[in-house]
Amino acid sequence: MTDAAGTAIRGPRRARWPWVVLIVVVVLAGLLCAAELVARAVLPGVVRSLVVEQLSLPADQQLDVEASGILLPQLIGGELDELRIASDEVTIGGITGSAQVTATRIPLGGGELGSARGTVSIDQKQFRGLLERSDFPDAEVTLAAPNATVQADIAVLGREVPLGLTVRPGAQDGDLLLTPVSVSIAGNSVDLQLLGTLIGSAGERLAAPQRVCIADRLPAGITLTGLRIEGTRAVADIRADGRIAVDESLLENGTC
Repeated sequence: MTDAAGTAIRGPRRARWPWVVLIVVVVLAGLLCAAELVARAVLPGVVRSLVVEQLSLPADQQLDVEASGILLPQLIGGELDELRIASDEVTIGGITGSAQVTATRIPLGGGELGSARGTVSIDQKQFRGLLERSDFPDAEVTLAAPNATVQADIAVLGREVPLGLTVRPGAQDGDLLLTPVSVSIAGNSVDLQLLGTLIGSAGERLAAPQRVCIADRLPAGITLTGLRIEGTRAVADIRADGRIAVDESLLENGTC
């Protein structure tokens, strides 16, 4: 179209900047997504290597590592919000079981952890190993929620008779706590209050709650905070000292 003087009349120019901004946003979003995917692919391997090295685990140790939240802001800030580590079978301090640990506020440049808590599930054989310092170091152990039953022979009136003591496992100040529930002698149920009368001081001791130190079976920086029987397995709740990430002495087994 032309005007009266023959000059061409152009229509209004269409603004292109919204499309340019949109393209830039899409490209940046794609790059961020790619970076997030890379971070999620790389981080588990890095964490696994550090855990294997610090705890002196086998090189082929199976460990699943998962970080929560969006990683890029956390990596830029130098601290992970939450990290979950799990294994179907891991041996620490001579105790073998499945484990799940959740740590929070993990500084990427090194430093104390904000917190670290988890659970360790062990079978009857491993639980029996924890009773080495109890009154039944060589007893047979049967786990059936919510109790554990130990079977052993004891001397009664000069004769060896089978005794079965059912206890409710727990924890107290880092020790394994065994609280008697019921007892039988030679297959006959006996009132716990009468056990001392029947077999003397040994019976009085068995009828009372018993604490068993297991600190030397765990790294010094890990504390037993609870223990319960689930099915035929013992599930222990543990808490780690945040300094375990910077103090190597806390990785050494504790003492009783």
